[in-house]
Amino acid sequence: MRRTDPEGHGPVRYGPPLPGDGLPVLPELSAVLAAAAGRADAQPVGGAPALLEAACGYWTRRGLPCVPDRVAAGPGAPALLLALTAALAGDTGDVLVPRPCAAWWAPCARLLGRPVFHVPTPAEGGGVPDPYALLETVRRVRAEGGDPRLLVLSVADDPTATVTPPELLHETVEAAAAEGLHLVSDETWRDTVHDPRETVLLSPAEMVPDGVTVVTDLAGALLPPGWPAAVARFPSGEAGEHLHARVLDILTALGARVAAPVAAAAGYALDEPAPVTERREAAVLLHARVAAAAHGAVVAAGALALPPRAGRHLYVDLGPLREVLAEQGVGDAQELEDLLTARLGMPTPGGHRFGDDLGALRVRLATASLLGGTDEERTECLMSPSPLELPQVQRALISLRSAFEDLRDDAQRREPPR
Repeated sequence: MRRTDPEGHGPVRYGPPLPGDGLPVLPELSAVLAAAAGRADAQPVGGAPALLEAACGYWTRRGLPCVPDRVAAGPGAPALLLALTAALAGDTGDVLVPRPCAAWWAPCARLLGRPVFHVPTPAEGGGVPDPYALLETVRRVRAEGGDPRLLVLSVADDPTATVTPPELLHETVEAAAAEGLHLVSDETWRDTVHDPRETVLLSPAEMVPDGVTVVTDLAGALLPPGWPAAVARFPSGEAGEHLHARVLDILTALGARVAAPVAAAAGYALDEPAPVTERREAAVLLHARVAAAAHGAVVAAGALALPPRAGRHLYVDLGPLREVLAEQGVGDAQELEDLLTARLGMPTPGGHRFGDDLGALRVRLATASLLGGTDEERTECLMSPSPLELPQVQRALISLRSAFEDLRDDAQRREPPR
C-alpha cells in the first residue's frame, strides 16, 4: 500500500485492499484457470449459467436457497455494490453504513453522488449498527430532508474481525425493516469464522428474506485477491426480480463481466470440492492462531482490541497511548498509519480509511504479513501443526510485540513516581 499525500489523509485510490491470506494459489484452482485461459468468448453480464448454478449451490448449503435468475456475478464485490447502490438509492436516496466499515463501501455511494451516513456500532463489535443509533440516524436524516434507503452491513466484519451475535443482528434488522430500508449484507468473511462451534453466524437474509441482498466477494475465502469475482443473491418476489434486472442493466453499462478463466475458477471454488474446503479450513485455522497471538501482543502493550473472531486481521485502538504518540508527532490515524507502517515494515491502514474518526488512533493489522516473506515460508506455516513456533512467525511476532512494547515503555517512563 503506497503512502498517501499528507494533506489528503487517505484518498480512495490509496485505500487498503481486502486482507489476503498470503498463501500460494491452490494448485487445483490454477489448473482450472489455466484450462480456461484459451477461451476467447466473453462471459455474459451477470455470469454464465454454470457459475450461477454453482453460486446457488453454495448459498443453499448455507441455508439460503436461491435460483439462478436471482443471482448475479461481477468482477469483485465493489462492482456489484456500485450497481446495487445505483439501483436502490437512485438519484435521491441516502446510504447508511456502520462506523467503522469496509473501506470499499462508502466510495461506491460517493462515486454516485449519494450521501453516506455512518452509524455507530455497539461496544461488542463492528459491522452492524446499534439498532437505537440506527433509528436515531434515520430520524435525523429525514428531519434534515434526506431519504435513507439503503443499509450496508456485515455480520463477519472487516475491519474489526468481529461476528455480530444473532440477538443484536435481529434487533438491527427489525429496526431497518421497520424504516423501509433495503439491506445489503456483505458476507465476504462468513467462511473465515475462527471457531464455528463457538460462534453463531446468521445472515440477515434468513431474517428478512424479501428485504436483503447478499454480496460475497470470493477473495474472502475461495479465490486469490488478484482474481476478481463476486456473487450477489437477490430477494425473491417482484421487488427482487426488478432489482436483479436493474443491476444487470447497470453492470452491462459498466462492462462489468467476470473474465472467463476467473469465472471457471470461481465456479469450481463455489462447488466446494475437497481441495478447496481443505485449503480453506487450514487457512482459517492458521490465521486464527496468528491473529490470537497478535491480539495478545498488542493488548499486553496497553492497546485495546476486541478478540478477532473471523477474517485475517484485527482492529487495534492505541488511544491509551495517545500522549506518548503525540510526542512522536502522531495526532491522528493517518500519522499513526505512517508510524506503524514504517516500524513494522507492513501495511497498517489507519481507521480513517474505514470511515472511523480521523482523530481516533486506530489501525487494522493483517495477519498475512506475519507468515514470512516467501511462498515457501508461508506454505510451511500452512502445513505446520505449530505455526507459531516457526522461526519466520516468531520473528514477525517479536517485531510486532517490540514495536508496541516500545510505545508502552515510553508511556510508562512518562508516568510520575508514586
